[in-house]
Amino acid sequence: MQQPHIVGVRHHSPACARLVAERIRTLRPAYVLIEGPADFNERLDELYLPHQLPVAIYSYLSGDQTHRGSWSPFAEHSPEWQALQVAREVGATVRFIDLPAWHDAFSRMENRYADVADHEHEERAEAYERALTEKLSVQGRDALWDHLFEDGCDAAELAQRLLTYFDHLRGEDRGSQGNQAREQMMARWIAWAMAQPGEPGRAQALVVCGGYHAPALARLWQSVPSELPATPQPSLESSDDEEAPGTPDPEATLRFGSYLVPYTFKRLDAFAGYASGMPSPAYYQWVWDHGPEGAAHRALQHVMQRLREKKLPASTADLMAVHLRAQGLARLRGHEKPLRSDWLDALAGALVKDALDAPLPWTYRGAIRPGTDPVLVQAMDVLAGDTVGRLAPGTPQPPLVAAVQAELAAHGIVLRGQLKLDLLLETDRAKSRVLHRLSVLRLPGVRRTQGPKLAMSGERTELWSLSEPLEQQAALIEAGAWGASLHDAARARLEDDLRQAHGRIGPLADGLNQAAWAGLSALSDALLRELRGAIASEPRFEALGPALSVLHTLLRHGQMLGMADAPVLRVVIESGFDRALWLLEPPAAITPADMQAHLEGHLALRRIVADVLAHAQDNAHDAHAPSLLDVEPARALAVWQRKAADTSAAPVSRGAALGATLSLAGRITDAQTHSDHGVSEAMQLLHSLPAPVLGDALTGLLALARETLSSEPAFVAGMDRTVQALDNADFVRAMPSLRAAFAWLPPQERGLLADQVLALHDATHLSRRALTAHRTGEAAPEQLAEARSVEDAVLARLAAWGVTLEDAQGRPHP
Repeated sequence: MQQPHIVGVRHHSPACARLVAERIRTLRPAYVLIEGPADFNERLDELYLPHQLPVAIYSYLSGDQTHRGSWSPFAEHSPEWQALQVAREVGATVRFIDLPAWHDAFSRMENRYADVADHEHEERAEAYERALTEKLSVQGRDALWDHLFEDGCDAAELAQRLLTYFDHLRGEDRGSQGNQAREQMMARWIAWAMAQPGEPGRAQALVVCGGYHAPALARLWQSVPSELPATPQPSLESSDDEEAPGTPDPEATLRFGSYLVPYTFKRLDAFAGYASGMPSPAYYQWVWDHGPEGAAHRALQHVMQRLREKKLPASTADLMAVHLRAQGLARLRGHEKPLRSDWLDALAGALVKDALDAPLPWTYRGAIRPGTDPVLVQAMDVLAGDTVGRLAPGTPQPPLVAAVQAELAAHGIVLRGQLKLDLLLETDRAKSRVLHRLSVLRLPGVRRTQGPKLAMSGERTELWSLSEPLEQQAALIEAGAWGASLHDAARARLEDDLRQAHGRIGPLADGLNQAAWAGLSALSDALLRELRGAIASEPRFEALGPALSVLHTLLRHGQMLGMADAPVLRVVIESGFDRALWLLEPPAAITPADMQAHLEGHLALRRIVADVLAHAQDNAHDAHAPSLLDVEPARALAVWQRKAADTSAAPVSRGAALGATLSLAGRITDAQTHSDHGVSEAMQLLHSLPAPVLGDALTGLLALARETLSSEPAFVAGMDRTVQALDNADFVRAMPSLRAAFAWLPPQERGLLADQVLALHDATHLSRRALTAHRTGEAAPEQLAEARSVEDAVLARLAAWGVTLEDAQGRPHP
């Protein structure tokens, strides 16, 4: 029985790419089956357009509950790319045979061509490769790969080595559920191809796949049906969690598909975090184009040039030393010609003069670690390369690309230079919305360099820096996963960002502020339900306060931004209001750093309650009038009353709670009765507290009820008596917090308060500045009080010993 030719490869390996091209030209198979997204088979011709490599197939699945994307990248030295090109050369039928990259099997993978597919296999692979490196005395898996496969051996020898290596790497391991699903799909394509009528003089099928999958496919293909496999379609039940499939939502929508995007060598580089086969894509492109010796010549030339540009040591003598070391290392390691690791080790040995603070970056995978010598950082960056792919004209693109271009043209926005906008002009406000939507989509080249932080701040000027970097086209194509129009895509991306906040009120407020800038007030009902429940997990009252203040302002006064009465704001404010009252109820210490945020929380709650009460009074005669917000003012008043009476609560919180009730009670009771009673309650609270925290309680009172208290003569007289009753020691302890409390009064109100104090002491002939002006060169009141306190202590000690002041001054004792 004829068998398929299965070529297991390491992705982006020049040696594997040459082997694939040689096998296809020799065998001339009728079918060339390639590990790649099967949903792209009807559009394979797009890959044969005159693109500038690297490019990638970007596949995405995006919906209300999930969003994921995966790339299948191709460089010229990628085995999959060579299979595509040479298969057409010999007239073979080409098919991608893997699951679409939006399938659940890829839910935790950003790149199809990943070396290690699951944790269990990773442990097995590391153990096997570690044993090989110890046996062959090489350091690192990439050096091991070069030693075994990139040394220029002939095709037959290379094929045998790869077969042995991947058989031991996989063994009998079944792999993860995701890999099993992928391999079932690939095996069915192989069975289908093998069942097709053959052609004389041609092999039936050649399969190009990751080496990890090759042993499994060789076993599986005969045990699966041979019918043409159907490409699966995503469903609303799809879930990122294999153990807990998602529950379908009748309102949910799904967007999925695949498009070609330009890629870069930087993204392809394993050291930039890409999980695929080969590092240093520029170096291996040189190997593909010019062979090992030509690649070494270009690598040294570019590295030395970069080091000289960066003012790092790179003399001609250093270059000679690198060359000699590389030749010696190659001979020592049994390499016919120096390989990548030989050249890099030689660079480190010749150019790095100091002790290493981090491992050599080519001996491990992942991002370069902190502390790596600058010479080595630059060398790795040169070998990664800066090549940027370009798509051929006419390559199909998602609708968002044309939609964005049309929006920019309609508003006269050119992505070049600086753009200054006046937010009070409707035309500029419209431009601002477009740019903020692009910012929500993380589009490179669109950056706001100046402007107000909050959408309702009142500032009117924005400054944008606009450009068209090379990566912008790829980012815009990838953003097409979020929607077909700029409005829909920005909204979907923003909703995903809000979900990622997981109910934390700070990020939610930031996201909704961004929504206001971008004019995205209408969000999905599913998201509103999620937010309502998620806010219940916010653990800190001080985090809720500032956020509720911002969101309430947007809800009530965001007409210009299209955010007034936005449902999402109502949901977040109502849920946040309820959660804030729960968090406020228990007694808790408040650090000085949290005091401002704590008071802002009380202020936000008071504004919401006042708004709701005023709305209810205005519509008292209209039984059908809609409520402003679904909150209970009576509950907030009850919480504040309990907090004010709780002796275990923080003084600032007690003062703020009492201040809130006093400022709101005037809306319910007779104003004069309320005023007299409020002053009495405030003074009773202050008299019950020790001197060091007297000012903290006063801070809370003035922050929440300064309009009610500071203009009341009875309150001013009571505070005057309270301060006069303090002895010198208590006055010194109370002064810092008292000073901070009166800072809550605006300058004009401080002046009016000073007038009242002067009147109490029959000193109206003095200017108010006698009390409010800052005096330089004079002792501060607390310094005078502290000096008086020390003097009183000395006199008391003398009196205890029977010494009077006259005795101490040398006068006769009376």
